[in-house]
Amino acid sequence: MEELELTIKPILAILAAVAAALLITILLRLATNHAFRKIPDFKRRSAPAKAPVFVVLLCAGLRIALAATMSGQPWFALTDFILVAGFIAALCWLFLAALMVAERIVLRQFTGRVTDSRRRRRLTTQVTLGRRIVSALVITLAVAGLLLTIPEVRTLGTGILASAGLISIVAGLAVQSSLANVFAGVQLAFTDALRIDDVVVVEGLWGRVEEITLTYVVVRVWDERMLILPSTHFTTTPFENWTRNSPKITGSVELDLDWHTPVSELRTHLASLLASTQLWDGRTGKLDVTDAVGNFVRVRIVVSATDSGDLWDLRCLVRESMVGFIQQSQSSALPRQRWEMMPGHENKAPQPGASGPLPAELV
Repeated sequence: MEELELTIKPILAILAAVAAALLITILLRLATNHAFRKIPDFKRRSAPAKAPVFVVLLCAGLRIALAATMSGQPWFALTDFILVAGFIAALCWLFLAALMVAERIVLRQFTGRVTDSRRRRRLTTQVTLGRRIVSALVITLAVAGLLLTIPEVRTLGTGILASAGLISIVAGLAVQSSLANVFAGVQLAFTDALRIDDVVVVEGLWGRVEEITLTYVVVRVWDERMLILPSTHFTTTPFENWTRNSPKITGSVELDLDWHTPVSELRTHLASLLASTQLWDGRTGKLDVTDAVGNFVRVRIVVSATDSGDLWDLRCLVRESMVGFIQQSQSSALPRQRWEMMPGHENKAPQPGASGPLPAELV
């Protein structure tokens, strides 16, 4: 009878712990959904935290139940160690899930209210990187807590602390580059030098910042390649940030044309072209002659757009439209080369192998 009682008690205790953990999880879920009901879509966004809450409560309940019923058994020490380690790991999982949920809610709330794209990108970068820093600290503390549950590790604590100075020096030298990248990543996020979705020119390539982590930055290049650079690259090497203050940007189109180019008619065509396209933001749209030496007249067209993507399309559109307009309506503006016939050489043909200028007609 006693043996049967010893067998049934742990089973009943385990079932009671599972039922209690499940019931408390459901109650907490309902309570949090009611408390944050004013936050749009909170129930779906907080769903990842449901499983770690149940595991934390389950590990705590099982440890209490088994300690009350089977504390004198020889296998209890190993089971207790496993439950404590599982509780620490589940608690770490819960913190990470809570940080993820908090990040989603904060970004959802504030990015919807902030209309300035610059502030929105800065907030996204800082919140994302802040969550990763806190996650790294939580994981570090969880690993330390797991190690301290091992008696042999606790006995070595005094010796480890005594030699902490030497160990820190050796570790610092070993991971010097990694730590430099970590600090560079923090510097990029909180000095507002680089933000997620910024348009940059780095290593001669145009791209958009896709991700900023503690150690590296991912840039999506215009041809969909992913350029992965260490964070220290952006703190030690100059780079172009086209959206540092505003996504609005200005670009130019240059054409080398003939001296007979009707500049006023080109200006009229440019004005009608810009007025007919939504790529132009209306800030800048002008045509100037920037150079007139040698055989060509250089015409520079400066246009503006709301972002770099629209600017690229607008520059291509302006270049193509101008070329077509000159070919169809202003053929005199097409670039050409001229040679002048020297007096006294009208009836002289060039001799094979002769040096000197080659006479020709005016084109």
